[in-house]
Amino acid sequence: MSQTLVQKLTRTKTIEREVEHTHATGGLVRSMGLFSLTMIGVGATIGTGIFFTMVEAVPKAGPAVILSFLLAALTAGLTALCYAELAFRIPASGSSYSFAYATVGEFLAFIMAACLLLEYGLAASATAIGWSDYLNNFLGNAFGWHIPSLLRTPMIVSKPEGIIFNVGHINLPPIILVGLCCFLLARGAKESARTNAIMVIIKLAILLFFVAIALTGFDAANFTPFFKVEGEKGLLGMAGVTAAAGTVFFSFIGLDTVATAGEEVHNPKRNVPLGILAALGIVTVFYLLVAVAALGAQPAHMFEGQEAGLAVILQNVTGKAWPALVLSAGAVISVFSVTLVTIYGQTRILYAISRDGLISKSFHKVHARTASPVINTIIVSIVVGLVAGFVDATFLWDMVSMGTLTAFIVVSIAVPVMRMKERRAGTYKKGGFRVPFGPYVVPGLSIGACLYLMIGLSNTTRVIFAIWMAAAILTYFGYGIRNSRLNKV
Repeated sequence: MSQTLVQKLTRTKTIEREVEHTHATGGLVRSMGLFSLTMIGVGATIGTGIFFTMVEAVPKAGPAVILSFLLAALTAGLTALCYAELAFRIPASGSSYSFAYATVGEFLAFIMAACLLLEYGLAASATAIGWSDYLNNFLGNAFGWHIPSLLRTPMIVSKPEGIIFNVGHINLPPIILVGLCCFLLARGAKESARTNAIMVIIKLAILLFFVAIALTGFDAANFTPFFKVEGEKGLLGMAGVTAAAGTVFFSFIGLDTVATAGEEVHNPKRNVPLGILAALGIVTVFYLLVAVAALGAQPAHMFEGQEAGLAVILQNVTGKAWPALVLSAGAVISVFSVTLVTIYGQTRILYAISRDGLISKSFHKVHARTASPVINTIIVSIVVGLVAGFVDATFLWDMVSMGTLTAFIVVSIAVPVMRMKERRAGTYKKGGFRVPFGPYVVPGLSIGACLYLMIGLSNTTRVIFAIWMAAAILTYFGYGIRNSRLNKV
């Protein structure tokens, strides 16, 4: 039977049955446990908000940026509960996209996919750019040599006076980093997860090292006044806190990354929800520890425009180069893991979309030996590397937050929709993880918190996001709706 347009837009599919069929016919392989999965979440999160975005967030909120991290963590926590329930019910690759496809329908799932592609692709590029700063700081402290400006300055740069084009410039280190990540991911998920877990442990140790050293220079006067009282119009008091929370929110992307591994983890109905909640707890504690220590050691006004900020703080506190050297070396390793896991998440989302026929089938071809989508990984790495090499990170931070917030809203909507569909179909089962206080309270609070954080994002971000969504809608109606595996002519 032919389907009406409304039926095509709202058609859903049973994910779990297809996942098991895919495993039986040579698809992705379950090779990770709870520890590796949690480390994927921590690896995709810690190292981004702390190492980079404080330079963007503190000028907006002042010392009250601590509240910005708490606000972002609260929002992420509400959404994490929704993720945990959906991950228990739908243990599939593709994360939010797969959740949406099984609940609210194909069209919204495709829109969700566009948000995720924006979120992961730009996040990978932005973290790779930040890696370049710490690498340069490390080389300077270790060998007294800095990467030439021509090779670490992007061609397209955002300045207060407008966009500047530096013809002939390229930010080469991020391109090299993305190439290394591509090589590891092409070798297989198990090897990548093991490498990531090692780098995450090093990262946490380095951050504890920073906290211990920075607290020796702690000055309570740096927290006065707590709220920003001067600066850009509209960024004072709680308005500044909200704007900063919107900027740092993308650093909780790791929660979504855990869910993208649903098809490659043992016992996903148990391990994915636990991995999401464990990653959130670890990340929040470390973010707050580092933020308090950094603000206590350095006045808020010094953060603006500061390159390799945490390393500079240690150097200023101790008057010696070796702590900054250790921190920079740790950051180089840490950001490697962030970029690695973010690119991993991007490839798994494209894998799921391609398997459903909504984009080219080349994205879900799996290499026989490595059980990894190699072509997919190479394409993603090329795009991420080009953006990181030629575009200023200023363009990227808020766009990632917008994509993340939109994805979290759809995930929150999916929880009550899934419960309602289960009850109507008579398939509702007790047991397993469920959000507390019923299907509406936590998801409703999550949606409200996400919308509140969106208020703090710039108009430019909203315009670019609208253009991206328009392109996604055209792609769906031009290709996806006709080539969907659920399409019946």
